[in-house]
Amino acid sequence: MLWLPDWPVRAALGAPPGDEPVAVVQANTVIACSASARAQGVRRGQRRRLAQTSSPGLRILPADPLQEQRMFLPVLRLLEELVPGVQPLRPGLIALRARGAARYYGGEEQAAQHLIDALAEHTHPGSRAGVADGLFTAEQAARLADPVRVVSAGGSRDFLAPLPVQVLADEQITTLLTKLGVRTLADFAALEVGHVRDRLGERGVRLHDLAAGADSRPLTPQKPEPQLAREIVFDSPLAQAEQVAFAVRQTADAVTAGLAELSQVCTEVRIDLTDDDGGVSSRVWMHPTSFEASDLVDRVRWQLEGMASAFAETERVGAGILEVRITPTRVDDSAHHQPGLFGQGPEQRLHHAVSRVQALLGHRGVVTPQVTGGRRLAERQLFQPWGDKTPHERDAASPWPGSLPPPHPSEVFVPPVPARVMTADGTAPTVDERGALSAPPAVIEDAPVLSWAGPWPLRERAWDADRSRTAQRFQIVDESQRAWLVLWEDGAWWAEGRYR
Repeated sequence: MLWLPDWPVRAALGAPPGDEPVAVVQANTVIACSASARAQGVRRGQRRRLAQTSSPGLRILPADPLQEQRMFLPVLRLLEELVPGVQPLRPGLIALRARGAARYYGGEEQAAQHLIDALAEHTHPGSRAGVADGLFTAEQAARLADPVRVVSAGGSRDFLAPLPVQVLADEQITTLLTKLGVRTLADFAALEVGHVRDRLGERGVRLHDLAAGADSRPLTPQKPEPQLAREIVFDSPLAQAEQVAFAVRQTADAVTAGLAELSQVCTEVRIDLTDDDGGVSSRVWMHPTSFEASDLVDRVRWQLEGMASAFAETERVGAGILEVRITPTRVDDSAHHQPGLFGQGPEQRLHHAVSRVQALLGHRGVVTPQVTGGRRLAERQLFQPWGDKTPHERDAASPWPGSLPPPHPSEVFVPPVPARVMTADGTAPTVDERGALSAPPAVIEDAPVLSWAGPWPLRERAWDADRSRTAQRFQIVDESQRAWLVLWEDGAWWAEGRYR
């Protein structure tokens, strides 16, 4: 087992951590920290505030799993050249079979030391290696190595015996074991397996086997995933969108060619644009089927046009583009996207036609209607550009207190239009703060009212005095059997929708 300590910190910094205390945080919890941070009392699992209390000068970096994986790919390629059949368990931790490497390099310890030296030559110093009968024991040996620790064949149980049960990485079970007085792996391994199964289930039996040095997980070597991203760096900044789009054509071709060699296609891509001020504009683009090179060029141009619009709104002078990076973030087997034996189906022909129109008119030239979450009918309608993903924060399946239950009006007014609602004496009815109606509605839009129901209160952002909104909903049916959905808001009546 090869272990690169503090890999999330290395990936976030882009280099091995120096003397500066650094911590990587996810959900306000420290998931990794540098050696200098640990020297000041920072530990994995600490809350962010406690870590900053221990180390006032602590540098906080957000966790980025994609960055960790992307930075780890060169390490895998390097090791694959030296020892075939590596298996990445996670970024920073690699397993490989020791027998072949030991024969080639003259021993297990010599082989491990050679791999550590190779990593150090490629800007990855401080790696450690552990050799043992199983993956779990080898990982614990790597964590205790300096820099290589070899556990003799059949010696896993004795090696693991003094280690604390916390190394099993199961907080629920290890907490229970500690309360029962079982604090080391030797104590845990000494328990009868039947008692462990009765109290802790099959998961407990699995951990019991690990504590006894019986790790039955097979090692399945696999080749590292190729680096699919491509980038282009310009000698001088380019200010025009068409200039950049023309320059990235070969880069887009390289992305699709690299995927074609692997019999894959891209269905989601991230485009990073770096300007000469050091700013980076990143955006993830989706495609209804799969991206071609021309589609990638169109996305670069549309992203540049969006940047130009943002600069115009803020009256900021647009910066020139120095670098464009195209990274496929989701791929699929190309066999799923091949045309049929007897030509393309209607959906594929529609896609090509719509994509062609979108390329001519721009990103928002072709939109598709979608139903999203919201409390008001107008905000539940979303016209999404062709191929884009629906925003997760507006999920229609999420609860929206105060939203209108089905059936919904077939006609929605965007924005709501003023409505003429009158009582029997010709005055407009009002609704007080408690939702009480001053008089029943008798006329709506010059038509007598047949029946009505309500009010249903609609309150939004009550915690924000500047943005809070309060309205009362009513349903009114007129004499011609037309049903209206109306709102009383800000001292006036508004028609939100109409049933037909």
